[in-house]
Amino acid sequence: MIVRLSKILLLATIALWIALVAFGNLTDYGSNWPFVQHVLAMDTIFPHAGIRYRAIHSPLLQRGAYALIIAIEALAAALCWWGTWRLWRARRASAGAFHRAKRVAVLGLAVGVALWLGGFVAVGGEWFGMWMSSQWNGIQSAFRFALVLLAMLIWLGQRDDELDD
Repeated sequence: MIVRLSKILLLATIALWIALVAFGNLTDYGSNWPFVQHVLAMDTIFPHAGIRYRAIHSPLLQRGAYALIIAIEALAAALCWWGTWRLWRARRASAGAFHRAKRVAVLGLAVGVALWLGGFVAVGGEWFGMWMSSQWNGIQSAFRFALVLLAMLIWLGQRDDELDD
């Protein structure tokens, strides 16, 4: 039971973390808005970088990208919370039932990995050259998010034994 409870507790902690990120972006929109704006505008990358043609200068498209980021964060948080609830309900069930209850949590964690690894590291870092910016470089933070979520995916994915009577 302790292994199941640890998975539930850690998933709930991650759900809280992602929910706080989304909540912070919604309630303090202006704090991360300049980050998104500068990364998409590519105005702080190396001056002679040959990829500057990829820049997005349209405020409408920039705001749309920021809204999409926040929506994906909220989706990942909601799926992780839902997954936590499903695991809590299945905590005393058979090993097979508990394993099946993990599906929503796995989806939530995967959405988070897709956002931070795919969205920030791949798209932001490589497509928009965020790695070239000394001021607006979020690759380390995004990589940290992705690693935590991947570690949880590995831990959660481990098969659980049947409960002792």
